[in-house]
Amino acid sequence: MSTPFYVSPQQAMADRAEYARKGIARGRSLVVLQYADGIVFVGENPSRALHKFSEIYDRIGFAAAGKYNEYENLRIGGVRYADLRGYTYDRDDVTARGLANVYAQTLGTIFSSAGEKPYEVELVVAEVGESAEGDQIYRLPHDGSIVDEHGSVAVGGNAEQISTFLDQRHQDGMTLSEALKLAVQALSRDTNGSEREIPAERLEVAVLDRTRPQQRKFKRIAGRQLERLLTAEGAAEVSKAASEAVSDDTSSDSDSDGGSEA
Repeated sequence: MSTPFYVSPQQAMADRAEYARKGIARGRSLVVLQYADGIVFVGENPSRALHKFSEIYDRIGFAAAGKYNEYENLRIGGVRYADLRGYTYDRDDVTARGLANVYAQTLGTIFSSAGEKPYEVELVVAEVGESAEGDQIYRLPHDGSIVDEHGSVAVGGNAEQISTFLDQRHQDGMTLSEALKLAVQALSRDTNGSEREIPAERLEVAVLDRTRPQQRKFKRIAGRQLERLLTAEGAAEVSKAASEAVSDDTSSDSDSDGGSEA
């Protein structure tokens, strides 16, 4: 009788982690940024039907990279948890921290189970507060650990390079247009350092906007509104240059008039 092949628990966990990371790396990256009025989700997604970002509850958004069918199951489970808790207790009892704990337990159980493969997903759960200080962003890797993030976070294939780029350039109090353009600039960087253009129709963008008067703060941004935001800064610069040119012309006219009178 042959002796069973032995694999140490440490090696088995390392192999499962490597398997999950490779699966996540094949997916497109996405970023989540804080801006002055809330939190913006930006990712490259050519599909109009399969979303990377979704609303979980009133002030809570969900983002995921990896295998769609696996993170879609997690998203549906999160919506059911939030609806049940809000109905049983109070809507204010549904928090991003509680939802992140539920996801962490699920991912951790699946990752440590020898009977099934680990999920090839990485999640972000975000909640917008009454002010920027109350915003919460949690990143959940494949093993079920929870990382409390601030300012910006990237997940997916090229997440490490994108995170470094965002950490160097992201600032508190950015406008939505500034945050969106920074996110697109980060996503457009390839692993070799070169940049490529991502057209607006290939972007999926959503926000948790604390200034919305309704209870539900999640909103998708697409079409002309997205194009206006991507070109807002350029338009402002053009307008500023035009006003300065008019000012220069006016001053030169006044100088020439003064000379003729003299």
